[in-house]
Amino acid sequence: MPALPSASTTLPTAATDAAGQASAQPAAPLLSKLTPPLARAHQVPRQAIVRRLAEAGGVKLLLVRAPAGFGKSTAMVQAFEQLAAQGVATAWLTLERSDNDVPRFLACLRQAVAQIVGRGDGAAGFAAAGPATPLAVVDALARHGAPFALFLDDFELITEPAVLGLVRELIDHLPRRGQLVLGSRSLPDLGLGRLRMAGHLLEIDTELLRFSSDETRQFLALRWPAVLPAQDTATDWAAQVEPLHRKTEGWVAALWLASMALDSVIALGGSVAGFIAQFSGSNRAVAEFLAEDVLARQTPEVRDFLLRTSILRQFNAGLCQALLPRSNAARILAQLDAANLFITPIGRSAGAAAGASAAPAEAEREWRYHSLFADFLRAQLVREQPDTLARLHLAASGWYESQGRPVPAIDHAIEGGDAPHAIALLAQHAMGFLEQGRMRLLARWFSALQTAAFPGALAEWPMLQVVSLWACTLTRGPWAAMEQLQQSGCASSADAAVRAHVDALQPMLLAMMDRVEDASALGREHLARVPSGQPFADSVLCNAMAHVMGTLGEREQAQRLLDAARRGQQASDLHHGFNRMYTESVEGLLDLQQGRLRQATARFRLALGMAATPAPGAGNAASAAWQPTHGNAWAGVLYAGVVYEAQQFAAAEHLLNVYLPLARDVGLPDHMITSHVMRSRIAFERGDIDSALQTVTELEHLGHHRQLPRVVASARLERARVLMLQGQADASAQALDRADDSTVWQRVARHQISAHDLDDMPIGRLRWQVMFGDAAAAARAAAAAAAQAQAARRQRRALKLQVLQALALQRAGSVAELDAALALTMRLLQVAQAEGYVRLLLDEGPAVATLLRRTQAALHAGSAERNDPLVDDCLQRLIALAGDAPLADDAGPAPSSTAAAAATAVPTLDEPLTRKEIRVLQLLAEGYSNSVMADKLFVSDSTVRTHLRNINLKLGARSRTQAVAIARRLGVMA
Repeated sequence: MPALPSASTTLPTAATDAAGQASAQPAAPLLSKLTPPLARAHQVPRQAIVRRLAEAGGVKLLLVRAPAGFGKSTAMVQAFEQLAAQGVATAWLTLERSDNDVPRFLACLRQAVAQIVGRGDGAAGFAAAGPATPLAVVDALARHGAPFALFLDDFELITEPAVLGLVRELIDHLPRRGQLVLGSRSLPDLGLGRLRMAGHLLEIDTELLRFSSDETRQFLALRWPAVLPAQDTATDWAAQVEPLHRKTEGWVAALWLASMALDSVIALGGSVAGFIAQFSGSNRAVAEFLAEDVLARQTPEVRDFLLRTSILRQFNAGLCQALLPRSNAARILAQLDAANLFITPIGRSAGAAAGASAAPAEAEREWRYHSLFADFLRAQLVREQPDTLARLHLAASGWYESQGRPVPAIDHAIEGGDAPHAIALLAQHAMGFLEQGRMRLLARWFSALQTAAFPGALAEWPMLQVVSLWACTLTRGPWAAMEQLQQSGCASSADAAVRAHVDALQPMLLAMMDRVEDASALGREHLARVPSGQPFADSVLCNAMAHVMGTLGEREQAQRLLDAARRGQQASDLHHGFNRMYTESVEGLLDLQQGRLRQATARFRLALGMAATPAPGAGNAASAAWQPTHGNAWAGVLYAGVVYEAQQFAAAEHLLNVYLPLARDVGLPDHMITSHVMRSRIAFERGDIDSALQTVTELEHLGHHRQLPRVVASARLERARVLMLQGQADASAQALDRADDSTVWQRVARHQISAHDLDDMPIGRLRWQVMFGDAAAAARAAAAAAAQAQAARRQRRALKLQVLQALALQRAGSVAELDAALALTMRLLQVAQAEGYVRLLLDEGPAVATLLRRTQAALHAGSAERNDPLVDDCLQRLIALAGDAPLADDAGPAPSSTAAAAATAVPTLDEPLTRKEIRVLQLLAEGYSNSVMADKLFVSDSTVRTHLRNINLKLGARSRTQAVAIARRLGVMA
């Protein structure tokens, strides 16, 4: 189905210099996020908590969890500083709600990780090395040899399943001496039960974060080191503090607010004991009362400043000045900071980070309010100055707009209820965001603008309605988008531009709803109107219809449409990263159907990691804005499939953690089926049968919930396969009967649907016959089905059927049938070696290992001179991956002892390889070029070439690939 955008807003991964080259300096908006809050003099050392965090040992995840105001960030900062002082590599990242999409989160995470994985040039190289990818960030940490700690604060703001999946993957792949420290108000969905049982979780909760009596006394003593001893005797003071401690229950925020109120009491010579006696609790209402009391004692200028800037999550002098043009914002901020009141410094401002010239130090800093105090201030602002909200948000919006930051500019316009301004800004940027695939960001804005607060806000903006439809399609799914399309009136619009987008949307929606025939009929009509003058819409239409045509078996027409999509992308000056990724994904599917696995893998990898070329005049921001996960959950699932095929289970799981939730949320049938089947099979291969069946059950539930019979039938078919591989003939036959929805499978048989290339009801029935039924009849049926697939140019399906045919011949038992099985296996091995197939064979269970070992014995029993070393190497690797499966009694005659002996004989070299030559071979096997090998070995390129010539002579190899294969067969290298 059509590609699925997943992203919302993104940040550049690196700043760019005047020449357009990425630099090591993080993008300006990232700087404050990468800097931990500054420690203040009046902070109480949380020694017990810091010690627990710093001495956590082999724990992977350290979770600091409590409601607001319990000092989570303070304890984390102190642990951060102690670990850094001990020589542990540390990095900090403060999260925001806008980090709830994979590209933005990755951009921020990579900058944080760059502080860990290297110093100086190493960090800069990683931070600026192209677009951030999930695997690159995880692998960078996994390869880091020294101890490290990565701190993520405000984690409760992360709710997007894809980002949570990425963090789960990060935790799973942390090396032995690496730790992730999370600060959160809520319990994150990170599989904590599993981590807890494995001993990989340390929890610091509310009870541990509460101040003890001693810490309460220390906190108040730090606030007034000279005043308190003069107030009362030390004994009296200790007695007075204890009631305050009991009433606040160690809640740091309440103590902090109480201390501000006590400032005034002490300054006026009042009784500390009297104040504490009147204090009556520790809940939110008390905090608001204290805040109001403190606020009432401020000068009118400071009070007005606090109220008006409370709409900002973080702020600097320039932004505050825009909200209060008649005040001296820099001076007020300096006063508040010096008095340790209200605000917490968090880093330098974006303007200073970008290189603003000669700005005063205070103007370069950013601050934030304590969250509880900010909530109170905003509520107070609404009560006292409701008419100023719109103006304040508009001022903030204008300031961000002047700084070239449209995302917070639009956010403030919407939050301030200024729909016209928000829409005007959207009109400038929406198409650019659409072309970049930033669908979740767009969906959030349009959802806010289409509420009761803004009735008919988009009525006069037809193109914004179109962009809203695209965002809905690719975040909420085709059913919701189809309903919105019908209600919007866009389908009957007289505007040619709107009609062009509707022409692309309609067949795409039908295809996503599994109505391929309807999509084909409507799409063919709409193709007659291309070109329409709307390059994005035309390209989507060509890509969507190419996929539909491929599903219907019309490959030549599909290819022509892909060529047309490419021509449109090249001719347009617009930023078409999304559509370029879409085109490569569809073409990769066509390659996959025809058995060209290596070519398909290259296309899916390109689709997933493609960086779009910026439009002329767009500047560096356009190129930096693109991220590889922008909207391509489709490409992500497809790439996970080819990675799984190569038996790279960890990498496949990582991709599924990121992309499966996105595909599931939108409800694309093929992606849900493919993703869940992969995850189930990985669990099965690891021996976790319960998880394998649980994943299949989840897929079946999704199918029922979304009313997708094909998804339900596919889940039941995979359950039957699990039962077959467990040897349960009767149970698997019953599961097959439940999966046999004739309406579904008859329709699948008429099409070439990617999710069913290797698994449909005919293959499921045939698999059962191969394992438990009439093997000879199964072999004949498999041969006939393979010939039919080849005639339809479905080479990958033909290969799967030939695997089943070979297994059936092996089980049939006669010598002639076994010889035929071995001959067929040899042909399959040639294809597997050429294209890299692994799981296509091994997914059929232990009988494949038996067949492979027999093939190896037969090969070595014959003439060794006729053996292709590359095929021989492929066979050895498949046997190793399949495990040491014994020769089954019912699998036909065993090879002779002579053949078995030949299988284990290893020829020797007349002249052994030197240690340096073996190292060259290892680097060669990893795919390094001559120049890179020279750098790693500290030799010249000519020396590397000499080593390669010597290696080929000693091994009798004619190519690099053959040299590696022969070396593996000889046991010279792993």
